[in-house]
Amino acid sequence: MLVVSSPSDTLFARRMKTARLLLGISQMELGIRAGIDASSASARINQYERGKHAPDFLTVRNLARVLAIPAAYFYAEEDQLAELIMAAGQLQAAERKTLLDVAKTLLNAADAKSK
Repeated sequence: MLVVSSPSDTLFARRMKTARLLLGISQMELGIRAGIDASSASARINQYERGKHAPDFLTVRNLARVLAIPAAYFYAEEDQLAELIMAAGQLQAAERKTLLDVAKTLLNAADAKSK
């Protein structure tokens, strides 16, 4: 387990706690459902939510699975990008492809304007 102190870790902590509360589950339940031993589940989730420690990526993937959100949501530096990740994660594969195509079109249009 890593000791953390950067702003992105605080962001991770805030997003994880918010997602857990929206799902309406306890720290203990989240930890157990994510595969953390029951004897330490609540304490570990509490440390993650306070930004005291950061989970490894496998644990983040398990937490994201339980919370039904993309793991990338935790790592987005901007809230708007995190929202976009959440929205894209709720789409079916074909819809995500369409979203990606639209994003590329917007980028091409912005690039053309700047020339």
